[in-house]
Amino acid sequence: MKNAHELIEKNVGLLTVLILIAISFGAMVQITPLMFQQQVMEPVTGLRPYTALELEGRDIYIREGCVGCHSQMIRPFRAETERYGHYSVAGESVWEHPFLWGSKRTGPDLARVGGRYSDEWHRVHLLNPRNVVPESNMPGFPWLAENTLNGELTAEKMEVFRGFGVPYTDEDIAGAKAAVQGKTEMQALIAYLQSLGTHLK
Repeated sequence: MKNAHELIEKNVGLLTVLILIAISFGAMVQITPLMFQQQVMEPVTGLRPYTALELEGRDIYIREGCVGCHSQMIRPFRAETERYGHYSVAGESVWEHPFLWGSKRTGPDLARVGGRYSDEWHRVHLLNPRNVVPESNMPGFPWLAENTLNGELTAEKMEVFRGFGVPYTDEDIAGAKAAVQGKTEMQALIAYLQSLGTHLK
């Protein structure tokens, strides 16, 4: 009779099921304790939800693939905190859906970029990055200055986020369309970038 190990290895279906069970168990062991630790579920003091314009900018950030080259998570290592600032804490991301921590840094981490540069610097940088950072390999995004927002779905997005526990008020949602209508995608993306990392004192 064949041993059990050989039977499992040669039976692809059984092996797949056992692998999925092992991964699920490992994930539960890692994630379940975090659900009961209050500090990972509580927002940091001063955290506020994104404004309507910042929320639209966040969607543009996702759409244009910025998260593929920029992380938004500073690890607690001296080399990172000296370059980017205070390491990221869970309370900064409790209202992020989905999280945009990223894992690749072709470009610098953006977790604390808010307020570091002026709006005009960001505008020039997004139009042609080499105008401000000559060695940059980031592409330009000139169409963002031409595309305008109509705000048709902004209130619905905020409603969805409120369902996830983001404390948007009825007034925030009612004024969402007016807050973004006619603004350019460039303005929205800059508003989002300027909000990053500004809540942790």
